Amino acid sequence: MRPVFPWPHHFRGRYITDRPYRAPTWYPELQPYLISIPTWSTPYSFRRPQLARPKTCLRGKKIKTTAKLQELPQGVIALQPITAEELKDEPSGYPTVVQQARNNMRKFDNCVLLTRVGGFYELYFEHADEYGPLLNLKVAQKKTVAGPVSMAGFPIVQLDRYLKVLVQDLTKYVAISEELPANTTGKVGSGGLLFDRKVTRVVTPGTLIDENFMDPSVNNFLLAVHYGDESSPIEFDINNDFEGRDSLNISDIGKVRSSAIGLAWLDLSTGDFFTQSTTLSSLLPAVARIDPREIILEANIQLNPAYKQLSNVLKEFHHLLSFHQSSPSISKISDWTPMLESAITSSAEADFTEEEIMAGSSLLNFVKTQLQGLAMKLRPPVRRQAMENMGIDRNSLRALEIKTTAKDGVAKGSLLHAVRRTVTKSGARLLTDWLDLVSHFLNDQDLREDITALLRRSHDTLRLIQKFSLGRGNADDLVAISRTIDATQGVVRLLSPCCNESKGESGPAESGFMTRSQASPDAVVQIFARLSTDGPTALARRINDAIDEEGLVQTHRQEEAESKDMAFLAQDVLADEGSVEDLKSMPKKVRLNQSTKEQAAREQEAEIDDVWIMRKTASTTLNQLHKSLDSLREERVRLAKELRERLGVSSLTLRWTPSLGHIAHIKGKDLSTSLSSLGITRSVSSSKSTRSFYLAEWTNLGTRIDQVRTRIRAAEQEVFQDLRKQVVANLVQLRRNAVVLDELDIATSSAVLADEQKLVRPILNNSTTHRIIGGSHPTVKLGLQEGGRSFVRNDCSVGERERIWLITGPNMAGKSTFLRQNALISILAQIGSYVPADYAEIGIVDQIFSRVGSADNLAQDQSTFMVEMLETATILRQATAKSFVIMDEVGRGTTPEDGIAVGYACLHHLHFTNRCRTLFATHFHKLADMTRGFESLGCYCTDIDEGDKGSFSYVHRLREGVNRHSHALKVARLAGTFILPT
Repeated sequence: MRPVFPWPHHFRGRYITDRPYRAPTWYPELQPYLISIPTWSTPYSFRRPQLARPKTCLRGKKIKTTAKLQELPQGVIALQPITAEELKDEPSGYPTVVQQARNNMRKFDNCVLLTRVGGFYELYFEHADEYGPLLNLKVAQKKTVAGPVSMAGFPIVQLDRYLKVLVQDLTKYVAISEELPANTTGKVGSGGLLFDRKVTRVVTPGTLIDENFMDPSVNNFLLAVHYGDESSPIEFDINNDFEGRDSLNISDIGKVRSSAIGLAWLDLSTGDFFTQSTTLSSLLPAVARIDPREIILEANIQLNPAYKQLSNVLKEFHHLLSFHQSSPSISKISDWTPMLESAITSSAEADFTEEEIMAGSSLLNFVKTQLQGLAMKLRPPVRRQAMENMGIDRNSLRALEIKTTAKDGVAKGSLLHAVRRTVTKSGARLLTDWLDLVSHFLNDQDLREDITALLRRSHDTLRLIQKFSLGRGNADDLVAISRTIDATQGVVRLLSPCCNESKGESGPAESGFMTRSQASPDAVVQIFARLSTDGPTALARRINDAIDEEGLVQTHRQEEAESKDMAFLAQDVLADEGSVEDLKSMPKKVRLNQSTKEQAAREQEAEIDDVWIMRKTASTTLNQLHKSLDSLREERVRLAKELRERLGVSSLTLRWTPSLGHIAHIKGKDLSTSLSSLGITRSVSSSKSTRSFYLAEWTNLGTRIDQVRTRIRAAEQEVFQDLRKQVVANLVQLRRNAVVLDELDIATSSAVLADEQKLVRPILNNSTTHRIIGGSHPTVKLGLQEGGRSFVRNDCSVGERERIWLITGPNMAGKSTFLRQNALISILAQIGSYVPADYAEIGIVDQIFSRVGSADNLAQDQSTFMVEMLETATILRQATAKSFVIMDEVGRGTTPEDGIAVGYACLHHLHFTNRCRTLFATHFHKLADMTRGFESLGCYCTDIDEGDKGSFSYVHRLREGVNRHSHALKVARLAGTFILPT
């Protein structure tokens, strides 16, 4: 049995109220041995918790009731709001803190409630029973008049750890109930009436702000989807062969009539806000590109016949699907202004469609509800258009391994991992959207290295600023902002020599992102013109003058010391009440040897010096208060000296302890000295070698010192709040500068990548050309080089004379690699990166489609061949003349005759209908004969070189022609499969 966590010694035998408690830094490894400290109003005891007696339930008679469907009420069932009378405390006999928790659980019944009690967050009732074991928390029983109540808890410093499990791993809503000072008079009752506990925030996967478990390299998007007409069902064009079916497959979605759909998404941690109008057929690629952590739908969409099918499709993304009933308080675009850093202009407002406005209003309604009235400042919404970006559907993202590998789902081995050389966290997020300015920094290595060094000193400004706009942020965040401003000033000094002449002509860009037209030889001048340092420089100077960084360091050291005390206490508990095995199971870093115990005891006895975060000169009030404190300290020294001389006690010291307050302390030979002259007749604490007692003079002086210290803390808080306001006042300039730093980070990192791997700058135009000379696969090439092997480069020229390449050849000869590498080269070129080739000329691609690999979806009743056909159907329906398509072994999952028929039908449709650039790999050699009459189709292949004694080697270089041998038996022998000789 695990030991119970004991009270500190000065709490024993006392009545405990829920006064504020500062939790020390916590060792996560201690959690299995400790449970939370409850705030019981009964005297402390080590009694074993009693379990509730099971209640006897009587089953009544079965009653069967029938009703016709048309007699039942139709439409959305109106929800009755919870009235104030219903939320009043019930005379149930629960202590106040438990009753407050019960009331909040009823109000937020779709959330896991965490209730703040002093230095802990606690779960009660069924939440403790259900989630306590999942969080590895010990569930105890709290005795109340109304019966035992299940409870579990953890220290406040571990909030992020348990939020990660609840929100990120279990995808639960978590309501955080904080302590708010109660305006009450009279006697404090059971459980403590000093505080009201109200939910101040609801945390969901899409509304994370500054939690430590957030991935700093990716956005945490929350997406709202709005259908054009939610009052009427979406109509389907269903043929006779659909009659009698209860549900539709993914392939049926293409038959849905195109209706306008509004999308709106934001990242609450950075303040980014976007909207887009799309159609039902383009919804899935859009969601795959945004990659939200949570998707919001209007509550009444559940009445739509298409809801079930669409929700099943969206759930395949493994994101939380939430439903929200919007409030009429936010329904127009003008209602967004209080939540934006600046108002939307009338000209920009006219560009938003009605569906986008409804989606944006639903999104902001949802966020406002979860933040429980917490103010926020987002960037004005940026309207995305479908044709602005290359479309990449979900299947292509997975097959091309752009963000993660297809096999393991990890970043290492993906395209993003291979090309990323960014040094800032926010720059890594922007890399997925856009790259530029590479050429200038590639040619100027000194400038590139100097800017990279400055960027390493900067911090994730966008997320830091957003914390302050939401009323959060601490002194460490202010220092981080100051250092980022200093790095920005360094960038300005580096760029100013080549930009001073043009700075007066170039004004700041309206958008936070550089447009394609700005990617010109004077791009550095334009990006320099967007930097604004006047206001931020004054802010950084104010922060540096106000915050004492040495004081911050000492504060962190004190927290480390408190964590030592907690580890010491835990070891004592295990030594007294646990077994030897329990003691040995403690992590080594929290096990204290004897010397460490003695040092911890000495540190505990010594009085901790005052540590101030703000400098004395941060304000006039602080300066005066510190002078008063210095004067009182001098008076304390004089008093101690006077007492020692008057009593002849050289060891007398004046101290303060948390349990005893202000005391005088003597030790050693001075213990025999009589203190009757001071009117002292008894000691408050004594031992064989020490004695402590109260002294009126020191008590009065100590009280005055405490009062001044309290006033200093309040004055520091005023300075801190003033700095917060100044950060918010510079919000727009800081965000614009942060975006510029991100772009510089991407530009310099891309230049580093191009220099390391000898990449070439692509030529982009509006044609349908795809001409690559000496191209290579960016990730496969790196893997081969790590193994000491070289990559065979290949040429590819589709779109001019030949729109389709039909590729044949042996297994393992590189056909799939060739397909993927050309798709990846197109992607790299259009995000502004240099590409792995000797020469690259590429026409702008609107969408990339891939049919590569094999997988089934048994949960949706789809076999491997069915999934392949669904993906193929999507390509044939949606590909345009400006698309780029790669298809690998289409039709292989059935008989050769049927597979050849499917392959031929695809080639015929791609050639005569889609007319897009296509790379088509197959083992059906007859297709080369069947498509001989296709004017824009060329045949290419790879080979095998065979030796005299059965040895062979692959020839990965493509040549024109058809290879009618797949050599599958050779691959089988290489894999170790036993094959009988033929």
